[in-house]
Amino acid sequence: MKVGTALTLIQNIIDFILHIDEHLVEIIKNFGGWSYGILFLIVFVETGVVIFPFLPGDSLLFASGALAAMGAFNIVLLLIIFFTAAVIGDTVNYHIGRKVGTTISNRSFMGRLINQDKMKKAEDFFNKHGGKTIVIARFMPFIRTFIPFVAGASRMNYRYFLIYNVTGAALWVGICTILGYFFGNIPIIKDNFSTVLLAIIFISVLPAIIGVIRGKLKKG
Repeated sequence: MKVGTALTLIQNIIDFILHIDEHLVEIIKNFGGWSYGILFLIVFVETGVVIFPFLPGDSLLFASGALAAMGAFNIVLLLIIFFTAAVIGDTVNYHIGRKVGTTISNRSFMGRLINQDKMKKAEDFFNKHGGKTIVIARFMPFIRTFIPFVAGASRMNYRYFLIYNVTGAALWVGICTILGYFFGNIPIIKDNFSTVLLAIIFISVLPAIIGVIRGKLKKG
């Protein structure tokens, strides 16, 4: 991929995340009821395909919840769609990791697509916190996408994985979407929606940042 093309892609992704409310309105206008399917696919791919950790997660749930409060979506159907996509996504990711493993050559096609640094951080995080990592990682962009893959590659018992998977999906979808539903249309939040989304993303990655700082302090 050329540098110019990569930069354009990154700019488009950032624009989509920061103005996700506007883009969702466009999606609803253009696709109507099929919008639920599009939301399902975004969450499924973000959680289920290890090479797409940059897709919007928390911000998508929050913005969708805010639009549901305005009548654009049915909140109950929205929760079901997101929950189902999140559970299936992590399940698929787990089985991919179980089959492929984390020892992927950097020179292989798969190795080039996967961010090896993020993968290593996910492995360290998983080894430190065990099964509960699957629940915690739901609220951590990027790490969220790699943890199911690592759990599968580590041959974690699938029954335990499924329990953590369902629990994490219910908490993540419920909290982010309901927060958007009840608070997304408060004037001060609505008028500063991009700032709010940035704050949500920052809070989501804060545990990972703290973990990195602690690791460096221990090494020091």
